Amino acid sequence: MNSDKQQNSKSLRYSTINGIFASAMTGFANEYLTPFLLLLGGTVRQVGILNAFPNIAASLIQLKSADLTERLQSRKKIVTLFAFVQGIILLILTTIAILKGITPFLFIVLMVLFASCSALINPAWGSWLSELVDKSKRGEFFGWRNKTLGLIITASAFIAGLILHLMKRINVFYGFAILFGFAFLFRMVGLRFLREIDEPQLTNKKGHQFSFLQFLSRFRESNFAKFVLFVSAMSFSVNLASPYFAVLMLKDLRFSYLLYTIMVVSSTLTLNLAMTRWGRYADKIGNIRIIQFTSPLIGIIPLLWVINRHPTFLVFAQVFSGLIWAGFNLCTSNFIYDAVTPEKRTRCIAYFNVLNGLALSFGALLGGFILRSLPPLFGYRILTLFLISSIFRIFVGTYFPWRLKEVRPVEKINSSQLFFGMINTRAILGVERKTIRY
Repeated sequence: MNSDKQQNSKSLRYSTINGIFASAMTGFANEYLTPFLLLLGGTVRQVGILNAFPNIAASLIQLKSADLTERLQSRKKIVTLFAFVQGIILLILTTIAILKGITPFLFIVLMVLFASCSALINPAWGSWLSELVDKSKRGEFFGWRNKTLGLIITASAFIAGLILHLMKRINVFYGFAILFGFAFLFRMVGLRFLREIDEPQLTNKKGHQFSFLQFLSRFRESNFAKFVLFVSAMSFSVNLASPYFAVLMLKDLRFSYLLYTIMVVSSTLTLNLAMTRWGRYADKIGNIRIIQFTSPLIGIIPLLWVINRHPTFLVFAQVFSGLIWAGFNLCTSNFIYDAVTPEKRTRCIAYFNVLNGLALSFGALLGGFILRSLPPLFGYRILTLFLISSIFRIFVGTYFPWRLKEVRPVEKINSSQLFFGMINTRAILGVERKTIRY
Protein backbone atom coordinates (compact mmCIF):
# COMPACT_ATOMS: atom_id res chain seq x y z
CA MET A 1 0.00 0.00 0.00
CA ASN A 2 2.84 2.39 0.88
CA SER A 3 4.49 1.50 -2.41
CA ASP A 4 1.33 2.52 -4.31
CA LYS A 5 1.14 5.82 -2.41
CA GLN A 6 4.79 6.57 -3.15
CA GLN A 7 4.26 5.79 -6.83
CA ASN A 8 1.18 8.03 -6.91
CA SER A 9 3.10 10.80 -5.17
CA LYS A 10 5.89 10.54 -7.71
CA SER A 11 3.44 10.49 -10.62
CA LEU A 12 1.56 13.54 -9.32
CA ARG A 13 4.87 15.36 -8.96
CA TYR A 14 5.77 14.61 -12.58
CA SER A 15 2.25 15.55 -13.68
CA THR A 16 2.71 18.95 -12.07
CA ILE A 17 6.07 19.50 -13.79
CA ASN A 18 4.54 18.52 -17.12
CA GLY A 19 1.63 20.82 -16.34
CA ILE A 20 3.99 23.73 -15.70
CA PHE A 21 5.50 23.39 -19.18
CA ALA A 22 2.08 22.82 -20.79
CA SER A 23 0.79 25.94 -19.04
CA ALA A 24 3.73 27.98 -20.27
CA MET A 25 2.89 26.77 -23.78
CA THR A 26 -0.71 27.90 -23.29
CA GLY A 27 0.32 31.33 -22.02
CA PHE A 28 2.66 31.92 -24.96
CA ALA A 29 0.36 30.57 -27.68
CA ASN A 30 -3.33 30.19 -26.87
CA GLU A 31 -3.90 33.66 -25.43
CA TYR A 32 -2.57 35.31 -28.62
CA LEU A 33 -4.26 33.33 -31.40
CA THR A 34 -6.96 35.96 -32.01
CA PRO A 35 -4.43 38.85 -32.03
CA PHE A 36 -2.33 36.90 -34.57
CA LEU A 37 -5.38 36.32 -36.77
CA LEU A 38 -6.19 40.04 -36.64
CA LEU A 39 -2.56 40.81 -37.57
CA LEU A 40 -2.96 38.55 -40.62
CA GLY A 41 -5.95 40.66 -41.68
CA GLY A 42 -8.67 38.43 -40.28
CA THR A 43 -12.23 39.77 -40.13
CA VAL A 44 -14.70 39.63 -37.24
CA ARG A 45 -16.43 36.64 -38.84
CA GLN A 46 -13.07 34.87 -39.20
CA VAL A 47 -12.54 35.43 -35.48
CA GLY A 48 -15.83 33.62 -34.94
CA ILE A 49 -14.71 30.83 -37.27
CA LEU A 50 -11.39 30.56 -35.40
CA ASN A 51 -13.29 30.02 -32.18
CA ALA A 52 -15.88 27.69 -33.75
CA PHE A 53 -14.33 25.37 -36.33
CA PRO A 54 -11.53 23.99 -34.12
CA ASN A 55 -14.11 23.20 -31.45
CA ILE A 56 -16.47 21.58 -33.96
CA ALA A 57 -13.66 19.35 -35.23
CA ALA A 58 -12.60 18.57 -31.67
CA SER A 59 -16.17 17.69 -30.71
CA LEU A 60 -16.64 15.29 -33.60
CA ILE A 61 -13.29 13.63 -32.97
CA GLN A 62 -14.13 13.06 -29.32
CA LEU A 63 -17.04 10.88 -30.33
CA LYS A 64 -14.41 8.22 -31.05
CA SER A 65 -11.68 9.23 -28.59
CA ALA A 66 -12.96 6.86 -25.89
CA ASP A 67 -13.06 3.99 -28.39
CA LEU A 68 -9.48 4.75 -29.40
CA THR A 69 -8.36 4.77 -25.77
CA GLU A 70 -10.04 1.43 -25.11
CA ARG A 71 -8.61 -0.08 -28.29
CA LEU A 72 -5.05 0.94 -27.42
CA GLN A 73 -5.58 0.06 -23.74
CA SER A 74 -3.42 3.05 -22.85
CA ARG A 75 -4.27 6.66 -22.11
CA LYS A 76 -0.57 7.41 -21.85
CA LYS A 77 0.11 6.50 -25.50
CA ILE A 78 -2.65 8.78 -26.73
CA VAL A 79 -1.60 11.76 -24.59
CA THR A 80 2.10 11.56 -25.48
CA LEU A 81 1.52 10.97 -29.21
CA PHE A 82 -0.83 13.89 -29.78
CA ALA A 83 1.08 16.23 -27.47
CA PHE A 84 4.06 15.60 -29.77
CA VAL A 85 1.92 16.41 -32.82
CA GLN A 86 0.90 19.68 -31.17
CA GLY A 87 4.56 20.53 -30.79
CA ILE A 88 5.12 20.00 -34.52
CA ILE A 89 2.20 22.33 -35.33
CA LEU A 90 3.73 25.02 -33.10
CA LEU A 91 7.04 24.61 -34.92
CA ILE A 92 5.23 25.13 -38.24
CA LEU A 93 3.59 28.27 -36.84
CA THR A 94 6.99 29.58 -35.78
CA THR A 95 8.35 29.17 -39.30
CA ILE A 96 5.25 30.72 -40.86
CA ALA A 97 5.40 33.76 -38.57
CA ILE A 98 9.02 34.38 -39.59
CA LEU A 99 8.21 34.07 -43.30
CA LYS A 100 4.83 35.87 -43.00
CA GLY A 101 3.61 33.23 -45.41
CA ILE A 102 0.10 32.37 -44.28
CA THR A 103 -3.45 33.49 -44.91
CA PRO A 104 -6.14 33.68 -42.21
CA PHE A 105 -7.76 30.57 -43.74
CA LEU A 106 -4.60 28.44 -43.49
CA PHE A 107 -3.99 29.65 -39.95
CA ILE A 108 -7.50 28.51 -38.97
CA VAL A 109 -6.81 25.11 -40.59
CA LEU A 110 -3.70 24.69 -38.42
CA MET A 111 -5.72 25.62 -35.35
CA VAL A 112 -8.32 22.99 -36.27
CA LEU A 113 -5.52 20.40 -36.30
CA PHE A 114 -4.14 21.70 -33.00
CA ALA A 115 -7.58 21.55 -31.33
CA SER A 116 -8.15 18.06 -32.73
CA CYS A 117 -5.04 16.89 -30.92
CA SER A 118 -6.35 18.46 -27.69
CA ALA A 119 -9.64 16.65 -28.25
CA LEU A 120 -7.85 13.31 -28.23
CA ILE A 121 -5.63 14.27 -25.29
CA ASN A 122 -8.12 15.77 -22.83
CA PRO A 123 -10.51 12.87 -22.05
CA ALA A 124 -7.63 10.42 -21.68
CA TRP A 125 -5.60 12.84 -19.55
CA GLY A 126 -8.55 13.79 -17.32
CA SER A 127 -9.38 10.15 -16.69
CA TRP A 128 -5.72 9.23 -16.12
CA LEU A 129 -4.94 12.04 -13.68
CA SER A 130 -8.16 11.73 -11.67
CA GLU A 131 -7.31 8.12 -10.76
CA LEU A 132 -4.07 9.24 -9.12
CA VAL A 133 -5.83 11.64 -6.71
CA ASP A 134 -7.53 10.70 -3.42
CA LYS A 135 -11.31 11.14 -3.86
CA SER A 136 -11.69 13.08 -0.61
CA LYS A 137 -9.02 15.60 -1.67
CA ARG A 138 -9.98 16.20 -5.30
CA GLY A 139 -11.41 19.68 -4.75
CA GLU A 140 -8.41 20.81 -2.77
CA PHE A 141 -5.84 19.13 -5.03
CA PHE A 142 -7.31 20.34 -8.30
CA GLY A 143 -7.90 23.77 -6.80
CA TRP A 144 -4.23 23.93 -5.82
CA ARG A 145 -3.09 22.44 -9.14
CA ASN A 146 -5.27 24.73 -11.24
CA LYS A 147 -4.11 27.74 -9.26
CA THR A 148 -0.43 26.85 -9.62
CA LEU A 149 -0.62 26.08 -13.32
CA GLY A 150 -2.89 29.04 -13.92
CA LEU A 151 -0.31 31.36 -12.37
CA ILE A 152 2.19 29.93 -14.84
CA ILE A 153 -0.23 30.72 -17.69
CA THR A 154 -0.68 34.23 -16.31
CA ALA A 155 3.05 34.89 -15.99
CA SER A 156 3.70 33.41 -19.44
CA ALA A 157 0.93 35.46 -21.04
CA PHE A 158 2.31 38.62 -19.44
CA ILE A 159 5.85 37.90 -20.68
CA ALA A 160 4.46 37.09 -24.13
CA GLY A 161 2.58 40.40 -24.17
CA LEU A 162 5.74 42.28 -23.25
CA ILE A 163 7.59 40.52 -26.09
CA LEU A 164 4.91 41.61 -28.58
CA HIS A 165 4.93 45.15 -27.18
CA LEU A 166 8.72 45.42 -27.61
CA MET A 167 8.84 43.65 -30.97
CA LYS A 168 6.16 45.91 -32.45
CA ARG A 169 8.89 48.53 -32.90
CA ILE A 170 10.96 46.07 -34.93
CA ASN A 171 8.63 43.53 -36.55
CA VAL A 172 5.60 42.19 -34.70
CA PHE A 173 5.61 39.04 -36.87
CA TYR A 174 8.99 38.17 -35.37
CA GLY A 175 7.41 38.72 -31.97
CA PHE A 176 4.78 36.08 -32.70
CA ALA A 177 7.53 33.78 -34.03
CA ILE A 178 9.26 34.07 -30.65
CA LEU A 179 5.99 33.24 -28.86
CA PHE A 180 5.25 30.17 -30.97
CA GLY A 181 8.88 29.06 -30.79
CA PHE A 182 8.90 29.10 -27.00
CA ALA A 183 5.52 27.33 -26.96
CA PHE A 184 7.06 24.57 -29.10
CA LEU A 185 9.99 24.17 -26.70
CA PHE A 186 7.71 24.08 -23.65
CA ARG A 187 5.56 21.36 -25.20
CA MET A 188 8.58 19.22 -26.07
CA VAL A 189 10.22 19.55 -22.64
CA GLY A 190 6.91 18.72 -20.91
CA LEU A 191 6.74 15.47 -22.86
CA ARG A 192 9.88 14.28 -21.10
CA PHE A 193 8.09 14.37 -17.73
CA LEU A 194 4.79 13.11 -19.12
CA ARG A 195 6.45 9.80 -20.00
CA GLU A 196 7.47 9.32 -16.33
CA ILE A 197 3.91 9.36 -14.98
CA ASP A 198 2.56 5.99 -13.93
CA GLU A 199 -0.70 4.91 -15.58
CA PRO A 200 -3.18 2.82 -13.55
CA GLN A 201 -4.41 -0.15 -15.52
CA LEU A 202 -7.42 0.67 -17.64
CA THR A 203 -10.21 -1.88 -17.17
CA ASN A 204 -13.03 -2.13 -19.67
CA LYS A 205 -16.26 -3.98 -19.09
CA LYS A 206 -19.08 -4.37 -21.55
CA GLY A 207 -21.54 -2.79 -19.14
CA HIS A 208 -19.45 0.38 -19.09
CA GLN A 209 -19.51 0.88 -22.86
CA PHE A 210 -22.35 2.94 -24.28
CA SER A 211 -22.87 4.90 -27.47
CA PHE A 212 -23.32 8.63 -27.84
CA LEU A 213 -26.97 8.13 -28.78
CA GLN A 214 -27.52 6.03 -25.64
CA PHE A 215 -25.98 8.85 -23.62
CA LEU A 216 -28.32 11.42 -25.24
CA SER A 217 -31.36 9.24 -24.56
CA ARG A 218 -30.82 9.62 -20.81
CA PHE A 219 -31.18 13.40 -20.65
CA ARG A 220 -34.48 13.31 -18.77
CA GLU A 221 -33.49 10.77 -16.13
CA SER A 222 -29.72 11.13 -15.70
CA ASN A 223 -28.38 13.78 -13.33
CA PHE A 224 -25.07 13.81 -15.20
CA ALA A 225 -26.79 14.20 -18.58
CA LYS A 226 -28.73 17.20 -17.20
CA PHE A 227 -25.42 18.62 -15.99
CA VAL A 228 -23.94 18.27 -19.49
CA LEU A 229 -26.99 20.03 -20.97
CA PHE A 230 -26.59 22.89 -18.49
CA VAL A 231 -22.87 23.44 -19.12
CA SER A 232 -23.43 23.25 -22.89
CA ALA A 233 -26.19 25.86 -22.69
CA MET A 234 -23.93 28.11 -20.65
CA SER A 235 -21.06 27.62 -23.14
CA PHE A 236 -23.35 28.64 -26.01
CA SER A 237 -24.47 31.75 -24.11
CA VAL A 238 -20.92 32.72 -23.15
CA ASN A 239 -19.43 32.18 -26.59
CA LEU A 240 -21.96 34.43 -28.27
CA ALA A 241 -19.71 37.20 -26.98
CA SER A 242 -16.48 35.70 -25.63
CA PRO A 243 -14.47 35.58 -28.91
CA TYR A 244 -15.16 39.25 -29.56
CA PHE A 245 -13.73 40.80 -26.40
CA ALA A 246 -10.31 40.76 -28.11
CA VAL A 247 -11.82 42.39 -31.21
CA LEU A 248 -13.39 45.15 -29.10
CA MET A 249 -10.10 45.80 -27.30
CA LEU A 250 -7.69 45.66 -30.23
CA LYS A 251 -9.80 47.01 -33.12
CA ASP A 252 -12.55 49.19 -31.63
CA LEU A 253 -10.96 50.54 -28.45
CA ARG A 254 -7.46 50.37 -30.02
CA PHE A 255 -5.75 48.96 -26.94
CA SER A 256 -2.03 48.31 -27.28
CA TYR A 257 -0.71 44.76 -26.94
CA LEU A 258 0.52 45.71 -23.47
CA LEU A 259 -2.89 46.98 -22.34
CA TYR A 260 -4.55 43.93 -23.88
CA THR A 261 -2.15 41.74 -21.90
CA ILE A 262 -2.97 43.58 -18.67
CA MET A 263 -6.67 42.89 -19.26
CA VAL A 264 -6.01 39.18 -19.85
CA VAL A 265 -3.64 38.86 -16.91
CA SER A 266 -5.86 40.69 -14.39
CA SER A 267 -8.60 38.13 -14.98
CA THR A 268 -6.46 35.00 -15.08
CA LEU A 269 -4.38 36.07 -12.08
CA THR A 270 -7.49 36.50 -9.94
CA LEU A 271 -8.92 33.25 -11.26
CA ASN A 272 -5.85 31.33 -10.25
CA LEU A 273 -5.41 32.95 -6.84
CA ALA A 274 -9.03 32.09 -6.01
CA MET A 275 -8.85 28.47 -7.21
CA THR A 276 -7.58 26.91 -3.98
CA ARG A 277 -10.16 28.77 -1.91
CA TRP A 278 -12.98 27.53 -4.13
CA GLY A 279 -11.52 24.01 -3.98
CA ARG A 280 -11.63 23.91 -0.18
CA TYR A 281 -15.24 25.08 -0.20
CA ALA A 282 -16.13 22.52 -2.88
CA ASP A 283 -14.81 19.65 -0.74
CA LYS A 284 -17.07 20.78 2.13
CA ILE A 285 -20.27 22.10 0.53
CA GLY A 286 -20.18 20.32 -2.85
CA ASN A 287 -19.58 21.37 -6.42
CA ILE A 288 -23.24 21.95 -7.28
CA ARG A 289 -23.72 24.57 -4.54
CA ILE A 290 -20.83 26.63 -5.91
CA ILE A 291 -22.12 26.21 -9.48
CA GLN A 292 -25.52 27.49 -8.32
CA PHE A 293 -23.85 30.52 -6.74
CA THR A 294 -21.50 31.47 -9.59
CA SER A 295 -23.67 30.75 -12.65
CA PRO A 296 -26.00 33.80 -12.46
CA LEU A 297 -23.02 36.08 -11.74
CA ILE A 298 -21.39 35.02 -15.02
CA GLY A 299 -24.23 36.89 -16.73
CA ILE A 300 -23.12 40.17 -15.18
CA ILE A 301 -19.63 40.09 -16.73
CA PRO A 302 -20.46 41.37 -20.25
CA LEU A 303 -22.75 44.04 -18.75
CA LEU A 304 -19.74 45.56 -17.00
CA TRP A 305 -18.17 46.20 -20.43
CA VAL A 306 -21.40 47.80 -21.61
CA ILE A 307 -21.52 50.13 -18.59
CA ASN A 308 -17.96 51.47 -18.82
CA ARG A 309 -14.98 50.88 -21.11
CA HIS A 310 -12.34 52.89 -19.29
CA PRO A 311 -9.25 50.66 -18.82
CA THR A 312 -9.15 51.19 -15.05
CA PHE A 313 -12.77 50.13 -14.63
CA LEU A 314 -12.25 47.15 -16.95
CA VAL A 315 -9.36 45.88 -14.84
CA PHE A 316 -11.75 45.65 -11.87
CA ALA A 317 -14.34 44.01 -14.14
CA GLN A 318 -11.73 41.44 -15.12
CA VAL A 319 -10.88 40.78 -11.47
CA PHE A 320 -14.56 40.09 -10.79
CA SER A 321 -14.69 37.86 -13.86
CA GLY A 322 -11.68 35.85 -12.71
CA LEU A 323 -13.13 35.30 -9.24
CA ILE A 324 -16.44 33.99 -10.56
CA TRP A 325 -15.01 31.87 -13.37
CA ALA A 326 -12.56 30.24 -10.93
CA GLY A 327 -15.39 28.70 -8.93
CA PHE A 328 -17.45 27.72 -11.96
CA ASN A 329 -14.60 26.14 -13.94
CA LEU A 330 -13.19 24.19 -11.02
CA CYS A 331 -16.51 22.79 -9.87
CA THR A 332 -17.82 21.83 -13.30
CA SER A 333 -14.61 19.84 -13.84
CA ASN A 334 -14.64 18.23 -10.40
CA PHE A 335 -18.32 17.30 -10.64
CA ILE A 336 -17.49 15.00 -13.57
CA TYR A 337 -14.90 13.19 -11.45
CA ASP A 338 -17.41 12.79 -8.60
CA ALA A 339 -20.39 11.77 -10.71
CA VAL A 340 -18.78 9.21 -13.01
CA THR A 341 -17.03 5.93 -12.16
CA PRO A 342 -13.42 5.47 -13.37
CA GLU A 343 -14.46 2.85 -15.95
CA LYS A 344 -16.89 5.29 -17.60
CA ARG A 345 -14.88 8.46 -17.05
CA THR A 346 -12.95 8.64 -20.33
CA ARG A 347 -16.13 8.10 -22.36
CA CYS A 348 -18.22 10.53 -20.28
CA ILE A 349 -15.56 13.24 -20.46
CA ALA A 350 -15.44 12.72 -24.24
CA TYR A 351 -19.23 12.97 -24.64
CA PHE A 352 -19.32 15.98 -22.33
CA ASN A 353 -16.69 17.68 -24.49
CA VAL A 354 -18.57 16.80 -27.68
CA LEU A 355 -21.75 18.59 -26.62
CA ASN A 356 -19.96 21.41 -24.86
CA GLY A 357 -17.68 21.98 -27.86
CA LEU A 358 -20.55 22.01 -30.34
CA ALA A 359 -22.48 24.47 -28.15
CA LEU A 360 -19.64 26.94 -27.80
CA SER A 361 -18.85 26.60 -31.53
CA PHE A 362 -22.43 27.37 -32.48
CA GLY A 363 -22.40 30.34 -30.10
CA ALA A 364 -19.24 31.76 -31.66
CA LEU A 365 -20.54 31.30 -35.22
CA LEU A 366 -23.94 32.78 -34.42
CA GLY A 367 -22.36 35.76 -32.67
CA GLY A 368 -20.14 36.50 -35.67
CA PHE A 369 -23.03 36.01 -38.10
CA ILE A 370 -25.50 38.38 -36.40
CA LEU A 371 -22.96 41.00 -35.33
CA ARG A 372 -23.15 43.08 -38.52
CA SER A 373 -26.94 43.17 -38.33
CA LEU A 374 -27.14 44.41 -34.74
CA PRO A 375 -27.83 48.05 -33.93
CA PRO A 376 -24.95 49.87 -32.20
CA LEU A 377 -25.08 50.32 -28.44
CA PHE A 378 -23.06 53.32 -27.23
CA GLY A 379 -21.45 53.36 -30.68
CA TYR A 380 -20.43 49.68 -30.85
CA ARG A 381 -22.36 46.73 -32.29
CA ILE A 382 -20.26 44.36 -30.16
CA LEU A 383 -21.79 45.86 -27.01
CA THR A 384 -25.26 44.89 -28.27
CA LEU A 385 -23.94 41.35 -28.68
CA PHE A 386 -22.59 41.50 -25.11
CA LEU A 387 -26.05 42.50 -23.86
CA ILE A 388 -27.68 39.57 -25.69
CA SER A 389 -25.06 37.20 -24.25
CA SER A 390 -25.78 38.50 -20.74
CA ILE A 391 -29.50 37.83 -21.08
CA PHE A 392 -28.85 34.25 -22.19
CA ARG A 393 -26.28 33.68 -19.44
CA ILE A 394 -28.57 34.96 -16.69
CA PHE A 395 -31.46 32.77 -17.88
CA VAL A 396 -29.32 29.63 -18.08
CA GLY A 397 -27.53 30.40 -14.80
CA THR A 398 -30.73 30.91 -12.79
CA TYR A 399 -32.81 28.08 -14.30
CA PHE A 400 -30.62 24.98 -14.86
CA PRO A 401 -28.28 24.64 -11.83
CA TRP A 402 -31.14 24.23 -9.35
CA ARG A 403 -32.27 21.11 -11.20
CA LEU A 404 -28.97 19.35 -10.52
CA LYS A 405 -28.27 17.11 -7.52
CA GLU A 406 -25.07 16.75 -5.54
CA VAL A 407 -23.70 13.21 -5.68
CA ARG A 408 -21.98 13.06 -2.28
CA PRO A 409 -22.81 14.11 1.32
CA VAL A 410 -21.98 17.80 1.86
CA GLU A 411 -22.45 20.58 4.39
CA LYS A 412 -25.22 23.18 3.97
CA ILE A 413 -24.36 26.83 3.43
CA ASN A 414 -26.40 29.83 2.29
CA SER A 415 -25.37 32.27 -0.43
CA SER A 416 -24.44 35.11 1.94
CA GLN A 417 -22.09 32.87 3.94
CA LEU A 418 -20.47 31.68 0.72
CA PHE A 419 -20.15 35.22 -0.63
CA PHE A 420 -18.53 36.69 2.48
CA GLY A 421 -16.31 33.64 2.82
CA MET A 422 -15.04 34.05 -0.74
CA ILE A 423 -14.35 37.79 -0.53
CA ASN A 424 -12.14 37.24 2.51
CA THR A 425 -9.13 39.12 1.14
CA ARG A 426 -6.57 37.36 3.30
CA ALA A 427 -7.68 33.97 2.01
CA ILE A 428 -7.67 34.97 -1.67
CA LEU A 429 -4.25 36.56 -1.41
CA GLY A 430 -2.89 33.34 0.03
CA VAL A 431 -2.18 34.54 3.58
CA GLU A 432 -3.74 31.36 4.89
CA ARG A 433 -1.13 28.62 4.72
CA LYS A 434 -2.04 25.02 4.03
CA THR A 435 0.28 22.37 2.69
CA ILE A 436 -0.86 20.04 -0.08
CA ARG A 437 0.27 16.46 0.47
CA TYR A 438 0.71 14.28 -2.58
